[in-house]
Amino acid sequence: MSISVNEIRKDFPLLENQKVIYLDTAATSQKPVCVLEAEREFYEKYNANPLRGLYALGLAATEQYELAREKVRDFIHAKSEREIIFTRNTTESINLVAYSYGLTNLKQGDEILVTITEHHSNLLPWQMVARQTGAKLVYLDCEQDGSFSEEAISKSISEKTKFAAIGFVSNVLGRRNPVEKIIKLVHKNGGVVLVDAAQAVLHENVDVTAMDADFLAFSGHKMMAPMGIGVLYGKEKLLESMPPFLTGGEMIESVTREDAVYAELPHKFEAGTVNGAGAVGLAAAIDYMNGIGMETIQKRESELTKMLFEGISRIPYVHILGSKKPKEHGGIVSFVIDGVHPHDIASILDDSRIAVRAGHHCAQPLLKHLGVMSSARVSLAFYNDEKDIERFLDCLAGVRRRMGYGE
Repeated sequence: MSISVNEIRKDFPLLENQKVIYLDTAATSQKPVCVLEAEREFYEKYNANPLRGLYALGLAATEQYELAREKVRDFIHAKSEREIIFTRNTTESINLVAYSYGLTNLKQGDEILVTITEHHSNLLPWQMVARQTGAKLVYLDCEQDGSFSEEAISKSISEKTKFAAIGFVSNVLGRRNPVEKIIKLVHKNGGVVLVDAAQAVLHENVDVTAMDADFLAFSGHKMMAPMGIGVLYGKEKLLESMPPFLTGGEMIESVTREDAVYAELPHKFEAGTVNGAGAVGLAAAIDYMNGIGMETIQKRESELTKMLFEGISRIPYVHILGSKKPKEHGGIVSFVIDGVHPHDIASILDDSRIAVRAGHHCAQPLLKHLGVMSSARVSLAFYNDEKDIERFLDCLAGVRRRMGYGE
């Protein structure tokens, strides 16, 4: 379908009501009306504890919850609903794998591969696993443009590589990582791979079967769904072999004084009362994205990224991190300004109701590798328009003047 940005923006109450220029989608996306209504409708029409009550309302709540699971399965092209685990967010999904798979299967002498571009959420759990198991953490370093050389990839992966944790898209550089290539090489050496797709799911088609990921994690709030709902995909055979991450209510088949028999997948990993409304909101977000079409979303965001990148490049004293090609930024452009701290950049832009992120973006090893302590970051979505970019560029050009430099 052709996209009408004016019509699209009407679907997002915060953008319409507060008139904010929101350029921080990589941190969390705005929510369309249909998602807000779906979450509210769950509480108004289906508010019972899913998977528990055998009365009509409880069964209806369970049906809504499981329909959401099927929608997610189809969205990422998984083979079975049993491979879709609902969590709170990407961080919890990755920790589930670290504790349940990593601590159980990795040992001294094994190597865990991570890229230097990882968000802390896909780094700290593997530091923990390495400490507790004696496995070695191996870093795959990127070039200054965010790319990974063939030599670096081949040197980092060996028969000792029993696990790899890879971000699909860098939340700092916006660059898509060569996940398929890395997965293939790690599998060739008998290892298992987790893909952090938090920055990808809103912006491109994610196909777990085609890429052959063993695990894949993402958060609903980064793809227009409510906060507090996340997804872990895992190959059924792997999930079957893993012990539960959390124990308690609903994840059991039976309990005695001495022991317990755990429920079948996926419920073995969903202890306690689930986020039924969040799951339904996630399903609504998927419907909304499908209604627009991923190809349309990508085209629109590519045009906006090019405009943003070229505009920033023309401003003196501003330096973009990563690739010199707009197409390799995926809606994310991080930058520094000579003599101006990123926090001051964000504060000055906020005076004009322009929201950007400033700091280390939960990726301190990457920023240190690139030779900076922190940066400002603009991150786009298809609900942004050219006026947002023009206003941002106009204000950015005056930042050094506001700081007293006179340019």
